[in-house]
Amino acid sequence: MYSDYGFLKAKNSSEASSLREFSTYDIVRRLGVISPTRVHLKNHPIDQPVTVFNAALAVKDSMVHVYARIILGYYMYVSGIAKITFPIEDLLSGLVNFSHYTAELILYPTMKYDIWGVEDPRVSEVDNKLYMVYVGRTINYFNPAIRRERTAPVLAYEATRDNWVKTHVFIQPKENREHVISDKDAFIYKVDGKPFLFHRLHMDDEQTYLVISEIPEEVISERKHVAGRVVEVVERKTTVVLDPAPFELKLGWAGPPVKVGKSEYLFLIHGVDKEMEGYRVFAALMEYSRNEGFIVKAVTPYYIMEPRQTYEVFGDRPNVVFPCGSWLIDKDIMLITYGAADYLIGFGTLSVSETLSLLDKGRIY
Repeated sequence: MYSDYGFLKAKNSSEASSLREFSTYDIVRRLGVISPTRVHLKNHPIDQPVTVFNAALAVKDSMVHVYARIILGYYMYVSGIAKITFPIEDLLSGLVNFSHYTAELILYPTMKYDIWGVEDPRVSEVDNKLYMVYVGRTINYFNPAIRRERTAPVLAYEATRDNWVKTHVFIQPKENREHVISDKDAFIYKVDGKPFLFHRLHMDDEQTYLVISEIPEEVISERKHVAGRVVEVVERKTTVVLDPAPFELKLGWAGPPVKVGKSEYLFLIHGVDKEMEGYRVFAALMEYSRNEGFIVKAVTPYYIMEPRQTYEVFGDRPNVVFPCGSWLIDKDIMLITYGAADYLIGFGTLSVSETLSLLDKGRIY
């Protein structure tokens, strides 16, 4: 067991954390950005969002579907999610830096689990269907008297084109619920035929935990869903994957992983440093075994992406690259979408083979 909350611990997690150092070898090729001045909402009276960032991603039939966090005003910083679609050629040719795009507001606050904001989506394809997990700012978010469950991961699926239905909210077991301050940086993904929730818990010991939890199969199985009803689902067998390095405050999951072997998966993870509280990215290689669970096989000894462009260094939140989207667009090329300084949507590509080569330098076995 790990910690007073009954969390399990992934094999090799301590060894992996000890291999990391505070340096960067940036291997992400920047493709461009979308700014809020070039995004136009077609189903809201406000034409342009104030900011557009932290976007999820899906690529289908040479079309890029971006699911971006948008803010329409700064008063309470309440977010929604808008979908932007364009040809992948816009990225490869650089047109994305100049083009204007129509956006559709698809998810926004409607209930107690997300009334103060719908944030930081991650989209994954499970059994040929698109699922999104976003961070819901709950009814407790601004209440100074209740420092509990201020955010929660909410699941939605694409029922029909551009029609996303909220179905579940993920919660810790009864004995832990009163100790959860927030739960975020989440997505679902199937490993070895089993669905898991990848998420990051902030508990009342003031520690954050990068974790994976089992979730029931019925969460993603075909069934009739009662419109407007969101079901609470208990996270099971929560396992801590990695601890922050000595130079970090916390870790968080980026987008869904890429499968690189029979049972091996390449993950991107962001880390927040203690000195400047900047956001950088490193990679981890994990394996899943039915007997041993998740096993950390390697980490990049250094970060592979950090804020370096002006738009990554200067914005609403300086020094931030915050990936939320990842999609394999070629057998060796991963497309990523990321929030740049909490103001723009950034796009980049990553070579899978180069990343695996760097992981060899931080291999445990």
